[in-house]
Amino acid sequence: MAKEPQNAPDAASPAKPAAAAKRKKEFKKKRERRVVPHGVVHIAASFNNTHITITDPDGRTMCWSSAGAIGFKGSRKGTPYAAQQASLNAAGVARDQYGVKSVEVRVQGPGSGRESAVRALAAAGLHIVVIRDVTPIPHNGCRPPKRRRV
Repeated sequence: MAKEPQNAPDAASPAKPAAAAKRKKEFKKKRERRVVPHGVVHIAASFNNTHITITDPDGRTMCWSSAGAIGFKGSRKGTPYAAQQASLNAAGVARDQYGVKSVEVRVQGPGSGRESAVRALAAAGLHIVVIRDVTPIPHNGCRPPKRRRV
């Protein structure tokens, strides 16, 4: 029995044409700019960080920012200045890319960046219609720890 060479080129399969190697560049359709004149700003101010999310009235997120995303690290994220910078950043994107003019503000949490974030929105040129505190309040809450005996 004679063995045929295994790495011999197969005469039945032709070489790949050069046209198949070059593909046409597929261009994505440019997303049309969504104009939302009125938005909702959600400010979540914790002790460690401040998150700013700007949505349309239906709740779809348009842009967001936080003190950590701006570049603050550690305990500096919880400062009012960091909240102000995050708020200015998010408001600028919403104003320039989405055409937001007026906003409703919903503030949640006990952090120190609450007031400064709202003031920064006004300084960025957004007209604030209403400011609402949506911090959850427990209706009796968790059971407290047992009393200390000394």
